Amino acid sequence: MGVAGKPGRESDSGAAQMLESLAASTGASAGEHVWIDVIQKMDEVYHDLLEYEVALEDKNAALEESQQFIMSVLTSMSDILIVCNRAGIIEDVNQSLLALTGKSEVELKGRAIFDLFADEVSRQLSQHYFAGHGGEILHDCELQLSTTAGGSVPVSVNCTPRFSGVGKLLGVVVTGRPVGELRRAYKALRQAHEDLKHTQQQLLHSEKMASLGRLVAGVAHELNNPISFVLGNAVALKRYAERLRSYLDAVHRGRPSAEMARMRRDLRIDRIIEDLPPLIEGTVEGAQRTSDIVDSLKRFSALDRDEHLRFDLVTVIERAVHWVAKIRGDRFRVDQELPTTLPVVGSKGQMQQVVMNLVQNACDATGEEADARLVIAGRSEGDKAVIEFHDNGPGISDEDLPRIFDPFFTTKPVGKGTGLGLAISYGIVERHGGRLTAGNHAEGGAVFLLTLPLAE
Repeated sequence: MGVAGKPGRESDSGAAQMLESLAASTGASAGEHVWIDVIQKMDEVYHDLLEYEVALEDKNAALEESQQFIMSVLTSMSDILIVCNRAGIIEDVNQSLLALTGKSEVELKGRAIFDLFADEVSRQLSQHYFAGHGGEILHDCELQLSTTAGGSVPVSVNCTPRFSGVGKLLGVVVTGRPVGELRRAYKALRQAHEDLKHTQQQLLHSEKMASLGRLVAGVAHELNNPISFVLGNAVALKRYAERLRSYLDAVHRGRPSAEMARMRRDLRIDRIIEDLPPLIEGTVEGAQRTSDIVDSLKRFSALDRDEHLRFDLVTVIERAVHWVAKIRGDRFRVDQELPTTLPVVGSKGQMQQVVMNLVQNACDATGEEADARLVIAGRSEGDKAVIEFHDNGPGISDEDLPRIFDPFFTTKPVGKGTGLGLAISYGIVERHGGRLTAGNHAEGGAVFLLTLPLAE
């Protein structure tokens, strides 16, 4: 490019000689415009030659830059790289292979790739896959590669065919990574997975215990009435038993009729006889009620062995509301607008946990307000059961709404919630083929919508 003027002068001299030659052959009568056309054509040819030269230099520069980039990538690769022809002869390698084998690039190029492997099995496999290649792709084949110290190292090898611009098979590209690194990575991955599963089990157990704790608190309130009733009846029966024993002792001793009549009046034997049937019936009823509550608690806390049983969703909702609402008492009112029955199929215990979580969240959201209220409305829409939980709390903020079902997300103070209740409930509902969504009601407060398939 720096001597662009010299070709111009040489062209001018050549043009003059050509003109003279043309003049000698054609004579002066040819006309002056003929010579001008010839000179212009030669200038155009010379200009095109200069443009071609510039374009060629640009392409050479781009090619050199691309080559440097490819070389830097090959040098930086941690995996080994071998480029072979169709006969398995090495055409190119990268720095990782040189470091692993302890050989130079000159020693490896032109050598058969089979010679790089340490044992006969690996050499036979390499001959099968890398020579006479039919175009198939090889994934994660473990071969023994010879190393610098004369030993061997297992390498996970991948093989991909390479083709020319017209689709002709030129050979293969072989990449590999020492299996020791992969095994360490897999071991670390397995350990991390086990730690994650252990942590997840602990968190799920924590949330289960939190739900069970809320349940037990409600059950404690529920058990208080029948147990107190049974206890009061038992004390009364004990007192009556002492009076009856005194009266019967007098009967057996043969006391006079007047004395027996006086004892019967003083000990109120007739009233005791009248009170005994309702006392016994009340005691039996209280004991039965206690047994039912404990049985329900056992069913909830036990593992669900069969998650495909038919049950009534209305009954589950009523029981969950009854237990949770007992904690707040009259300060938290729950209005239920439910149909007679909503049969669904699944796990009654898990669905009860979902409803308890939703009721408990509404209870927490309304705080200590005197008019705290939750409306549970149920209906059937086609083949779906739809339950709406609408509280009169402050609702859910716009920034919290997209994360309301995320694990560990909670708006409660530290130590008041695990942030897993809604996340677990969301997963339970999905496993039952339903949906659980959250939003804000047009009349204020938060609204959760539970949708489940109806039983056929």
